[in-house]
Amino acid sequence: MTSILVLQHHPEEGLGSLAPLLAAAGFSVDLRALDAGDSVPEDLGSYAALILMGGPMSVHDEADYPWLKAEKRLIALAAKQQRPILGHCLGAQLITVALGGQVLPNPVGAELGWWPVSVTAAGSAWWPDLPPSIPLFHWHGEHCAALPAGAELLATNAATAAQAFAVGPRILALQAHPEVTAQQVRQWTAAGVADLAAGGSYVQSAAEILGNVDAACAELAAIAATLYRPWLEQVQRAMA
Repeated sequence: MTSILVLQHHPEEGLGSLAPLLAAAGFSVDLRALDAGDSVPEDLGSYAALILMGGPMSVHDEADYPWLKAEKRLIALAAKQQRPILGHCLGAQLITVALGGQVLPNPVGAELGWWPVSVTAAGSAWWPDLPPSIPLFHWHGEHCAALPAGAELLATNAATAAQAFAVGPRILALQAHPEVTAQQVRQWTAAGVADLAAGGSYVQSAAEILGNVDAACAELAAIAATLYRPWLEQVQRAMA
């Protein structure tokens, strides 16, 4: 079975609903828990692709998390080799800076909870089966302020201009968390009491986040399957 390298930055920010999609597509996973001391490979070698998960740290926190430097080097090398890369939240921001873009604090503050995003014309080309607006789950305070050269904006909203972008056909960056399960949302909400209490125009309460969480995450899983499909097809093509 062909393996995909997954770099994880926090024990509660795993693959979620993406895991069964990878298994159904015939991929195994080599998960490196960087926060637990696992190392970042120097190159992708025989891995079919690279997946980057979210995390509570900033892409700029290299002094506290030295492995961020190694991640950025690996992303840049994989992109140069035209290898498939998928990033979520922190992972999307790592793609941004590794490929020459800029990540800054979001000027409107944090975006936490369930907020819809609008699919752009380029996004509709990527995802022809998606409606113009989709609900996604968010948990971030920084954003991709300047995208890498050649990037296409795929989704946006009032809180965060770059909700999703692509660099060529094989690199997909998602600022939101389409992968989260109801269990993960409950964990993040319990752990993020201080973040939620800080408030903001795009910060929901715990009650708003959890009020319909099982149904919302079931809907999100169906959306996620559509979001990931073109990228997974690119992984298959890259292996051919």
